[in-house]
Amino acid sequence: MNLSETLSADFIDAQYRKWKSDPASVPEDWQFFFRGFEIAAATPVSTGDGDPEQALRQAHVGALIHRYRDIGHLLACMDPLSACPTSHPLLDLEAFGLDAADMERTFAAPDLMASGAAPLKAIVGRLKQTYCHSVGVEYMHLQDPDERAWLQARMEPGGNRTELSPDSRIDLLRQISAAALFEAFLNKKYVGVTRFSLEGGESLIPLLDTLCRRAHDAGCRELILGMAHRGRLNVLRNILDKPAEEIFSEFESCYDPQDLVGSGDVKYHNGYLSQRDMGGDDPLTLYMVSNPSHLEAVDPVVEGMVRARQDRLPERPEQMVMPVLLHGDAAFAGQGVVAETLNMSQLKGYRTGGTIHVIVNNQIGYTTLPEDARSTRYSTDVAKGLMVPIFHVHGEDPEAVVHVARLAADYRYRFGKDVVIDLVCYRRYGHNEGDEPYFTQPTMYQRIRERPPLNRVYAEQLMAEKIVSSETIETFEAAINEGLDAAYEEIHGSTCLFPEPRFFPEWDGVGGIFSFNSVKTAVAKKTLTDLAQRLADKPDGFTVHPRLKRVLDQRLEAVTAGEGIDWAGAEALAFASLLAEGHPVRLSGQDVGRGTFSQRHSVLWDYQTGEPHIPLNRLMPDQAPFAVYNSLLAEAGVLGFEYGYAVTRPDVLTLWEAQFGDFANNAQCVIDLFIASGQAKWQQLCGLTLLLPHGWEGLGPEHSSARMERFLQLCAGDNMQVANLTTPAQYFHLLRRQINAPFRKPLVIMTPKSLLRHPMAISSLKSLTDEAFAPVIDDAGAGASIKKVVFCSGKLYYQLIARRQQIKANDTAIVRVELLHPFPEKALKAVIGRYKKASVWIWAQEEPENMGAWQYIRPRLGEMLKKTLAYVGRNASASPATGFPKIYKMEQDGIMDQAIGPHGQSGEVAG
Repeated sequence: MNLSETLSADFIDAQYRKWKSDPASVPEDWQFFFRGFEIAAATPVSTGDGDPEQALRQAHVGALIHRYRDIGHLLACMDPLSACPTSHPLLDLEAFGLDAADMERTFAAPDLMASGAAPLKAIVGRLKQTYCHSVGVEYMHLQDPDERAWLQARMEPGGNRTELSPDSRIDLLRQISAAALFEAFLNKKYVGVTRFSLEGGESLIPLLDTLCRRAHDAGCRELILGMAHRGRLNVLRNILDKPAEEIFSEFESCYDPQDLVGSGDVKYHNGYLSQRDMGGDDPLTLYMVSNPSHLEAVDPVVEGMVRARQDRLPERPEQMVMPVLLHGDAAFAGQGVVAETLNMSQLKGYRTGGTIHVIVNNQIGYTTLPEDARSTRYSTDVAKGLMVPIFHVHGEDPEAVVHVARLAADYRYRFGKDVVIDLVCYRRYGHNEGDEPYFTQPTMYQRIRERPPLNRVYAEQLMAEKIVSSETIETFEAAINEGLDAAYEEIHGSTCLFPEPRFFPEWDGVGGIFSFNSVKTAVAKKTLTDLAQRLADKPDGFTVHPRLKRVLDQRLEAVTAGEGIDWAGAEALAFASLLAEGHPVRLSGQDVGRGTFSQRHSVLWDYQTGEPHIPLNRLMPDQAPFAVYNSLLAEAGVLGFEYGYAVTRPDVLTLWEAQFGDFANNAQCVIDLFIASGQAKWQQLCGLTLLLPHGWEGLGPEHSSARMERFLQLCAGDNMQVANLTTPAQYFHLLRRQINAPFRKPLVIMTPKSLLRHPMAISSLKSLTDEAFAPVIDDAGAGASIKKVVFCSGKLYYQLIARRQQIKANDTAIVRVELLHPFPEKALKAVIGRYKKASVWIWAQEEPENMGAWQYIRPRLGEMLKKTLAYVGRNASASPATGFPKIYKMEQDGIMDQAIGPHGQSGEVAG
């Protein structure tokens, strides 16, 4: 509403007529204006019957109330390092055509004041207490009027405060003191050692304690937390009750080297599982997820873990398990994975019933101030697009912090949505304990140095109010310090046990050591034919698209005939057989329901009605569930989510498929920080499967390579499996092996594109019923007279055998390496031993020399051969593939020329 508009009676009359016919046709300020006008006309507290000036003032008061609810946070006192704001031009009386004389007039405010009407002074006082004190609230962007009304009903009557009992306030002081004394103890015993202190943000501890208690009261029995390093040790000690002895052991590094497992990680990255006594029969299970230094990378991992825990539960899953994410202010505004995680919050495949986000707002990121770190007023502004409330709270008002934590938990359980708490505090030291913040923020840190610790400030407040005595404070502080001293004396100077990883019991009995031992993956013929028929069955009246019907009919015919099973058919049978055996399957990624190449069709859509049908969920009454979700257009967040799901549910075949293999580039941090190294760092087992379309088809640089070389570079110590398969049967057995093996390792499959419909890339039913996965496939037709052996992997095999047939190069054997890592040394030795007369040994690949498997294969296979292993493939290149079709074909022909022999015109490929 423009103030000048309110001076024109004709304009007001025109707006009023528009509002009467359609309230939404005028701006929101005018809607409140006219609503207030009519309230005033119907309210007996006006200064005179039919007084138009009072009616106009009443409308202005309605607009004032609305604006305080909308932007009152601009006047909130929530920054410990800055003076409280006292005015704002948009909230001044003059902005509403009101003045000081109106403060004593009585106005209607039925949804604000219990009496229905009050002097303007009281109305403004209530609004300032609610929206401009220690809590600033952003919630008027919510489009659901019920949510707005619910929040107003819980904030406005009590002025956005909760009256705590004396005992509760003493307990609050005890929690803050425990946080402060823990940091002081570490600072004294381990001077200068990096710990990422919580000092300046100690009220985080009562905030989390309140969330735990409130959620538990609402039915929560598991709470999963993700956070970066700031304050992590304090949260582990004072919220998850991690023994001080274990924390001090990590500072002392007093472990016997013989006991160490894996590479380990720094103490402020490690996870922890505990059970907290909540004073009743049902404890609260708390799990702090292990997290790398990439601050927000853990966010989607937590969400995936929570969803996995929820999917186990038959009733009230979203009430039973709740996620809490702790963020830094700079990271929340700056890291793109935050937006991806927020976007997942209401999506069917990824929702968890609402996450409570807590920003530990130090008002700085390392040495970077907010004006250089974001383009928005608040670090939380990225969350406003979700239509969720945001509470900004003064970090040195612990009672306001507790109130906001209660409100946030109640909102989450009432509406099943995310909620954001912005805990505005500061960082007493630099980025770490060895950092000097005065170099870059001298004035800010001078203000911080002058501030007494929060536990002292709050203790003095309670003593002044006669709530607690100095003797009581000294007694519980002494008890805290004595406990820390005793734990320190037990550990210091001794050899301590390396802690065993704590995790959910579903992992009991599941190993983490890879083995080449055969795993039974074959399925009986009758079972597969029955499953194929059930996959082909449709609900009565269901109409399949005519062209798709032919595809599905051919899929069934291949099984019944026992020949011609293609890639998608083998996958469907692998999924169906696992579901029938009681193993759930979860498949997620961009367009995975149909498949990027229109090959899968796991979700069918009625051609007439548009209704969906998922055949894999209609196999039999007692089958396990099949979940397939077309994901949001993101990679890092979705892959992180699926990693979290897989590390929590070893009984589920969890798969993430990239639309094209190179899309995994956008999730490289998840691959590096979690998938490849999680077991080494945190002893975190994972059976996640990645399906990455890979192969040179003339589609240009970006849709050719899944960057196999990057995965192989990350391979060591049998940490994950990397496969490049050539037959549907191999795919069938490898998928089933992933869930039936006694161990769990991530599995990365370079999946095909053109092979999906290649007439030779088919398998027989017998290969599914009688065989198992083979890490190496020898050339079955090769005899003793072989002179040349060509090793390859994946799709190139079919072009190699086609060239061999064309030129009748019968002295050449073609050996397929299906599993690249763990390196199948034993199987390769057996194959190599067959070709004693061979004098030429070649590794052939489509990829450039600096990509693909060559740099990984060369030292391993070359060492085994004790002979020269020649390379045939594209020249080393900065780009994976050419964008020119003719060049692509020339290069591809050149590979065949050099690997098998020339046939007609060909290009030259360096070897």
